[in-house]
Amino acid sequence: MSAPTPFDSATDAAYDPRILLFGRLLAAANGFEYLLAKELEDATGLTHPIFELLLIVARGGETGVSLKDIAQAKVVTSGGATRLVHRGVEQGLVERHASAEDGRVQLVRLTPLGERTVREASAVHARNIQTFLIDALPEGSVEAFAAGVRALSKTASARLPVMP
Repeated sequence: MSAPTPFDSATDAAYDPRILLFGRLLAAANGFEYLLAKELEDATGLTHPIFELLLIVARGGETGVSLKDIAQAKVVTSGGATRLVHRGVEQGLVERHASAEDGRVQLVRLTPLGERTVREASAVHARNIQTFLIDALPEGSVEAFAAGVRALSKTASARLPVMP
């Protein structure tokens, strides 16, 4: 028992503008992820997952960020976030400490090395984003593109499940 379909053929489905749009979005995101991660690692030695961890933790300021919030931001399980934080601790980039409000909660914050590293790596990353992404957009479209991406991000985030 199959659901009715609005397409007359598989070819029609494959060329549906909505499906093509989403496919192009994924291809662009995957391509940029690869290019930017490679450039970042070549220039700084940081993997992209560790760099993302540093950015998430930097947004938490001096207080730090909980493992649960890191997991949600990265869309990974708490186990995945724990392993990522463990790698950051091993590299001397982040440290864990107990929350002042609830000692059972572990918070993660940048070390001085992590602070320097995220600043230096962000300069490289921002330059590469400018080169590979922003400079490739049609003139005058950056603000509209950024607004569209922000709207897509909010929609996706609002519909994601809470990570275990």
